[in-house]
Amino acid sequence: MLNIIWAGIILLSIIIAVFTGRLEAVAAAAVNGATDAVTLSIELLGIMCLWNGLMTIAEKSKLVEKFSACLRPVFKLLFPGLDPKGKSAGCILLNMTANFLGLGNAATPLGLQAMRSLHNDSGGSSIATRHMIMFVVLNTASFQLIPTTVISLRATNGSAAASEIILPVWIASAIAIIFGICAVKLFEKPERNVNKR
Repeated sequence: MLNIIWAGIILLSIIIAVFTGRLEAVAAAAVNGATDAVTLSIELLGIMCLWNGLMTIAEKSKLVEKFSACLRPVFKLLFPGLDPKGKSAGCILLNMTANFLGLGNAATPLGLQAMRSLHNDSGGSSIATRHMIMFVVLNTASFQLIPTTVISLRATNGSAAASEIILPVWIASAIAIIFGICAVKLFEKPERNVNKR
């Protein structure tokens, strides 16, 4: 669906450019945009390597596991009936930890693995369970201690105080998580075929 939307936007912009006599400007913007995208990717690569390296050190030193253990009481409240020592719980806790540390790239594979595990826990049902829905909400509205990607984007674009967005990000993330959790709890229905461990 997104491919259709993007294709439609591109086609519409070309048609408008033809009728307004700005086709050359659209072509120049396309070339400049592609060049800027490559430059930005290379600039972000260093930051991502740094934080992924720190995440690897945190994993090797068992810091991630210790932080995940701190999240277990909250986990039990958000995912009642899910085994806190099971595979699904482990993947969810590691995903939440990686998101908390601002490592979205490291969190993505863990999130996919957690969703697969939750799908297996549901017996392969095509209907999302309340645990799946809660996980998607938490993953989407994840609280980030250090929003590294946004800070690095601001720094590469010449921001004088790239890290000044940390407090607004904390506030927005906290509000999003609270409302997301409340919405899931408000609309969730009891499940009959959920594996209780």
